[in-house]
This record gives sequence, C-alpha cells and structure tokens, in this order.
Amino acid sequence: MAGLFDKQAEIYLDARPNYPSEWYKLLADRTPFHSLAWDVGTGNGQAALGVRSFPHFPLVAEHYEQVMGSDLSEAQLTCAMPHPRVKYIHTQLSMSDDELVTLLGGEGSVDLVTVAQAVHWFDLPRFYSLVKHLLRKPGGTLAVWGYNDILVSPTFDPVMKRFHNSTLPFWHPNIQYIFDGYRTLPFPFEDVGLGFEGKPLQLDIPKQLSFDGFVGMVRSWSAVITAKERGIDLLSEEVVKEFESAWGGSKLIRSVA
Repeated sequence: MAGLFDKQAEIYLDARPNYPSEWYKLLADRTPFHSLAWDVGTGNGQAALGVRSFPHFPLVAEHYEQVMGSDLSEAQLTCAMPHPRVKYIHTQLSMSDDELVTLLGGEGSVDLVTVAQAVHWFDLPRFYSLVKHLLRKPGGTLAVWGYNDILVSPTFDPVMKRFHNSTLPFWHPNIQYIFDGYRTLPFPFEDVGLGFEGKPLQLDIPKQLSFDGFVGMVRSWSAVITAKERGIDLLSEEVVKEFESAWGGSKLIRSVA
C-alpha cells in the first residue's frame, strides 16, 4: 500500500498510540539471540524506537544490537527519529526477494521481525516467505499486532461507534483484518505463547490522551483522508463538537485504552 499514509505522515507521527515497553520485553524473551531485529512498515519508527514525544521509550532498540526499520513511504521515514542502533531503509516494490534478503542481512540473520499496525497492507504470501528466509533458525520470532477500538467512557464510546460506522465506505478492504482483531489473518507460524492463527493475544494500550490528541489520531485515519479527497468531510465542525461534548471538554486529559 505504497503512498497510502504519505499525505498525513506528520499527523501520524504525533497522533498514533505508543506501544507499551512491556510488549518488547515479552518478545525479546522469546529470542535466544539479540543481534538483529527487522521492523517492517516502520513508518515513523514508533515501534523500532519510539516517537518524538517519548524518545526515552525503550522498545525494540533496547533489546537488539541493531534494528533495521523499513518502509515503502519516504514521507513517513523522514519523520523518524535517528538512533545509533536503528537504520532506516526505504524499500521499493520493484526490489526482488533476493535483493531484500541481502539488504536485510542475509538468510537466517534476523532474530526478531516486528510489524506494528501494518501487516494487513502486505502481500502476505510474499512477506511470509521473506520472513521464513530471514529468521534465524531455531529461535527467530515474528510478531505482528494492530489496534482497533479506542475505549474512553460509556458516554463517549457510542459517539465513537457512530463515527466509525460513517467511515466504513472509505476504508481499503484490507482493513477488515484490523476490524476482526486479526482473528481472520492468515498466520502460518508456530505458537510461542503470545497468540496464534485464529486466536491472537488480546492486549490493551493504556494511554493518557488529550482531546486534541484524539482528534489528531482520527484525522490521520486513511479513511478520513480518502473521504476528504472525495469532497466529504467526515470530521466536520459539527462532528468535532459532538466528540468534544462527549469527551467532557477540550481541556480534559483522559485515560483511554
């Protein structure tokens, strides 16, 4: 899905949730070696390293000597923070599998592959084949995850559901994997105790979120961008006002999941 998130790259950086550092400790504990990790669809690097607002977050770079963060979007990569252990790579659809394997370190060189909120956009058979070539044997691990609903309060959540329903005509069909909580995502890999094909592990992302942060997150949705390009403003002033009222006021910081 090259270019899908180019237009909102900076919004995406500031708005999207950070992933709890405990997740990465769970993953690092599954790999006997910690030389190389590959963060695929790294975007702004928030899984490989962390985002601008939280540069101290340990994430993958704390646990592995080197992290390769790759993405098809140059615009996203320009928003990524530099780090001595993280190398960002702009990959292209025209690259062959052999070129990608060589670029990423060679056969059996990768200890951990992570994909945060992105695997549903991939050519899955090709990607899974690459992963099987690149993962260290034995002990190499692939972890994919995504997030869907935001839970705020009994007052806010029904308003959010109505808005979400209004976005449905503007999503790419692949987003159904996210809507299904990855339960329908093909995942032909052995279980390492953190979920498996058909039964992914359910986790929460706790976050302190401002109202402006919430609006920024929704504004970065690809469906909202697509609708706007078609002349439909899903986040009209009236909709934002309804959200603000249900939130409890624009100055309120809420604990959300």
